[in-house]
Amino acid sequence: MQRGSDRLNVHRDDEMKHELQGLLRSGHPTRTEEWYDPEPTADDDPAAWAGPVVPPDARSVADVRYELARVLGRTAFPAGPSELIDALRSRYAPDALVEPLRRLSRSARFANAQELAEAVVRTQGGPPND
Repeated sequence: MQRGSDRLNVHRDDEMKHELQGLLRSGHPTRTEEWYDPEPTADDDPAAWAGPVVPPDARSVADVRYELARVLGRTAFPAGPSELIDALRSRYAPDALVEPLRRLSRSARFANAQELAEAVVRTQGGPPND
């Protein structure tokens, strides 16, 4: 016999399993009211809804600037690439966001995220401005 802090008895557990069986087997929502279901993403939703926008996938300076500014904030600037890499690592940024900074000139200094994003996109071979 199991002794614990169960709030429900065995019969209620079986009843709840039976109620959830349709949901678990169907693979889609079983609600009758459609307004309960989450709305799917639209075609024009920003790329950021799916997670970090990393420079290899980003084609515009605005996308790269957004992601760098989101992770770095204002306090990291002005700085060079090695200082920015350290700041990104300390904030657990994805590797795909850190690696393009390794290709930047060690003597470069960036006053803000805009300058950094332009340099990153330029080294990636993307458009010079957005």
